Amino acid sequence: MSERPDARPPADAEARRRVRALDERGNALRLQGRYREAEAVLREALGIAEAEPADRDLGRVLNDLGIVFKYSGRFDEAERLYRRALDVFTDDADLASVYHNLGGVEHARGRYADAEPLARRSVELRERAAGAGACDVAADRAAHAAILDALGRDVEAEALLREALATFERELGRDHYEVAVTLNNLGAIRHRRGELAEAAALYERALRIKEPIMGPGHPEVATTVCNLATTLAAQGDRAQAAELYRRALATMERALEPGHPSIATCRENYDKLSRELGSKP
Repeated sequence: MSERPDARPPADAEARRRVRALDERGNALRLQGRYREAEAVLREALGIAEAEPADRDLGRVLNDLGIVFKYSGRFDEAERLYRRALDVFTDDADLASVYHNLGGVEHARGRYADAEPLARRSVELRERAAGAGACDVAADRAAHAAILDALGRDVEAEALLREALATFERELGRDHYEVAVTLNNLGAIRHRRGELAEAAALYERALRIKEPIMGPGHPEVATTVCNLATTLAAQGDRAQAAELYRRALATMERALEPGHPSIATCRENYDKLSRELGSKP
């Protein structure tokens, strides 16, 4: 999110500093895939921040705790926090971030038609936000593209993802996290079209970027591992695919809530492949 001066001085400057330090720590833990620890830290920040119900720091903590819940699979809790954040924020950039995240929750739930206007609103707000950077706009467009792809608008989605990829590579470098996320989403489009070799190459490049940044045991890495496994299975490389499925499941089951859709999808694909191989899951 973009930074701007707060509208009014805090009632307690030390409390504000504490909230911001906890929020930063919680986000760092979330980026490491340590969702339960991140939740505990951000809940502590929320308890302090709620003393100032109209304060931007409260909105930031609500949004960031919502992100933790979304990634771990607690979608209802994430949505409630995001909608509370909407009542706090007034700045276009802040609002764009929350709409981006609301669209992400609906996308994760499989409610693509509900997700699309939220993601589109995020792009509109970001584009008019004072000082919005090219990468911020590209990230919102890329999230919108993933939803468009889920709605069957893959040509439009691919064009947006290609534009976002060019922006990320130019502004952030070819080995940045945002590049990896975009490559993963492009790989999904290619897979659904039956362009398996191209999909596998995109997933493999995404993994080469993600693993050094996030570590091989991160749940976001596991998602791309699972995607690559599905592509390899479709190409006939079943033994390698089974190994990758096992690796992805071990990570997901450790880090995510039991009912998370990523676990369900990966487990279903692995069980199907195991039956084809004539072995037990």
